[in-house]
Amino acid sequence: MWLRLRLDTDGADSATNTPLGTMFGEESGMTVRPADLNKTIAWLFIIGSALFALGSVPAYVNAVGGIADSVTYFVGSIFFTAASFAQLVQAQTPATTEVDVDSQYTRAPVQLWAPLPRDRNWLAAITQFPGTLCFNVSTLAALAHNATAKQEDRRVWRPDLYGSTLFLVASVFAILAVGRFLSFQPSSHPWRIAWLNMIGSILFMISALASYVLPTTDELINSPVSIIGTLLGALCFLIGAILMFPAWRHAVRAAQPSRPEDPHNRRRS
Repeated sequence: MWLRLRLDTDGADSATNTPLGTMFGEESGMTVRPADLNKTIAWLFIIGSALFALGSVPAYVNAVGGIADSVTYFVGSIFFTAASFAQLVQAQTPATTEVDVDSQYTRAPVQLWAPLPRDRNWLAAITQFPGTLCFNVSTLAALAHNATAKQEDRRVWRPDLYGSTLFLVASVFAILAVGRFLSFQPSSHPWRIAWLNMIGSILFMISALASYVLPTTDELINSPVSIIGTLLGALCFLIGAILMFPAWRHAVRAAQPSRPEDPHNRRRS
């Protein structure tokens, strides 16, 4: 979950300066308002992150039980996947990102598949999307509470580990999309969002590693670390998603085209 409005020529074909999506993808016939698409992505990530955070709270688990808690995670993963797919569509549709204050409300055609392999935002989106699918698999498999340790590790832990790995890779691409990896831009909303996602991905990875079920004891390697990692990681994603709103407002204002100068206001030479 990140934000970028202006695509540079890194996402264009070097010979024609045409986005690769126009060469390999077709417009779907669907149109969206860019501002509404960004708002939808943000809200989907907010809901998904909030559900993951809620599912990690021990008091919630004690109140609703293990099955309901697992359902909470699964529903949250569905919101993550929906948000990630929408963000992939946004990343590969320049008409939804090359906007200003006025054009952000003008309907634009979207492309459901239009690769931009030299654009780091697209690389982040295409890497993140299968990661969310892995979380769908792991949270769905976790609904089976009578699984053995071996089954838990194969059906739940492995997809969780794969998803966490893909989230880490996507976060690296997202950081590189806003500048150098170790650049320090605390006043930049996209930079804050990118690093919040990176921290969240690291915490999700820590949680995944701690969630391995030991065959000898049928217990997690470290249950408290697993819970805390998921909770704090989800909160990082939640804050990052909330920041998408002010980031969008700032970006469209910055992209506002300059008004032509009134000749009557020019100074006489």
